[in-house]
Amino acid sequence: MLSASSKIKFRAAPGASAAVLAAIAGLGFALCVPHQALAGPLPAAAEVAAYAERLMDEQKLGREGPGVALLVARGDQLLYKGARGMASIELGVPLSAEQSFRIGSVTKQFGAAALLKLVDEGRAKLEDPLSKYLPSYPGGDKITLAQLLNHSSGIKSYTGIPGYMHNPIRRELSTEQLVAEFKDQPFDFAPGQSWAYNNSGYVLVGAVVEAISGKPWHQYIDEALLRPQRISSVRYPGENALIKGMVQGYSGDAASGYTVAGLLSMTQPHAAGALVSDLEGLWRWNQALHGGKLISAESYKRMTTPEGTAIKSPMRYGFGLGVDSLRGQAMLQHGGGIHGFVSTLNYLPSSKTTVVALRNSDGPGLAMDLLVRKLGAFAIGEAYPEPKPVQVSAAELSAAEGVYSLDAKTSRTLRVQGGVLTSTRSGGRPINLIPLGQDQFAFENSVARLKIERGADGKASGLRFFNDGDGAGEAWARSADLPAAQASVSLTPEQQQALLGDYASSQLQVKIFLGPQGQLMGQVPGQSAMELKASGPRILMVQGVDAKLEFSAEAAAAQEVTLLQGPARITMKRR
Repeated sequence: MLSASSKIKFRAAPGASAAVLAAIAGLGFALCVPHQALAGPLPAAAEVAAYAERLMDEQKLGREGPGVALLVARGDQLLYKGARGMASIELGVPLSAEQSFRIGSVTKQFGAAALLKLVDEGRAKLEDPLSKYLPSYPGGDKITLAQLLNHSSGIKSYTGIPGYMHNPIRRELSTEQLVAEFKDQPFDFAPGQSWAYNNSGYVLVGAVVEAISGKPWHQYIDEALLRPQRISSVRYPGENALIKGMVQGYSGDAASGYTVAGLLSMTQPHAAGALVSDLEGLWRWNQALHGGKLISAESYKRMTTPEGTAIKSPMRYGFGLGVDSLRGQAMLQHGGGIHGFVSTLNYLPSSKTTVVALRNSDGPGLAMDLLVRKLGAFAIGEAYPEPKPVQVSAAELSAAEGVYSLDAKTSRTLRVQGGVLTSTRSGGRPINLIPLGQDQFAFENSVARLKIERGADGKASGLRFFNDGDGAGEAWARSADLPAAQASVSLTPEQQQALLGDYASSQLQVKIFLGPQGQLMGQVPGQSAMELKASGPRILMVQGVDAKLEFSAEAAAAQEVTLLQGPARITMKRR
């Protein structure tokens, strides 16, 4: 819940675990030996379709709320296209696989390809400074076009400016006006010295495309990339365009109640996230981009090869694409999140497999990354084995309890709760573990597994975490005994009132308020509220998340609050 990045819009979503504050469960699953490729036939379309429907059933994806549209294809062969849920809850319109969705940050690969197209035409070079095209941009002489494309520019992302994602995001702005919103912000780091996902960088990519082509960024994409490939269902909506089959976006969930997604002007996501598409439009885009029909082989290689500080970034970022793997195969992917919508577009080059998922809700209730990974693995003939739970004694579960560390900043706590062993990564939520026997456990509603390692005395000395079924896994050393759970205390009405209010920093905003039963609640804009329990007059624990809020000790109302979540420490001032 209290994540500075999980709700920053237009950013990578399902495949991207870059958010240091996000509740990271650790996606993937593996055995303790390297994965061996299976030598069987690839599944037929009917099998893929049946499996996709089964996955949606497993996710308990109903037909009365927001839903998801899915597509799986192998080269030119469509294996499955379907949808479940409602396109409009208000009007009772079911979701169909032909309808259009906002795709958020999946837009970035379109912007990247547009700039690379101009490079191929000799109208720009990736080593050119930004100042060559935007002479008035502060410090633009030190930023290269390549650094804009791979998020290593150090420019402040405008979606992280305090308060910006509220009313300011609703204004209709020109490219020049949007750039003016962030151009005078201090750099997060010197260009090329680090990596941070950056929506401002892709606004500037769009601005450079406009400066070179003399056309709006989206018009150039349409004319130079989409129309020649007869891709008509990927388009820029602008403010007033009537798009046939455009679905409604939602927030919230069935438990708390669905709401229409927050408003924003579609001039503002720009080349960082403003396009809309249907399933087939993104499939055709994958075929054209990865089939060598849009940009040169040299440009494509740079687009799909991380360089500089992006090599060690959480997403292994190229230009508009992350470099991942699935069941031992290379996978190029990007996700998107924007008000009311989440998207994923994956491509596996070795089998020319495309997996697309489009969702018309940004609320909880669907493990979309799990859905697309399992669907993709099945389509390439490498389905994840289903975990088969075994009975394990309470003593065996208790023996695995403790704190396990990957490095100085990253830990994982194993604790028995309600008779179930759980795993809580630093800053994350507890995830139930399914016992498989021989000290192996599968993560619930995930494809992750871990294995307890024991020393000569038979006691747990560490664990090995397997992210996606392949390789040797990560070694986590047992670093401490299980910490005692903090007891909650009751606060007086006066003590509660001293904490209530809105707090903000450049990274995060949070509202502290009283719920309908008088309980303390905390909410980050765009996210569901979560209950807070006091462990002291100025300390609130976030329920269900390894995080706490420490308030300053003024005599009356607290003027600051500090979020401690995993390795992060973020101080916010009262607004």
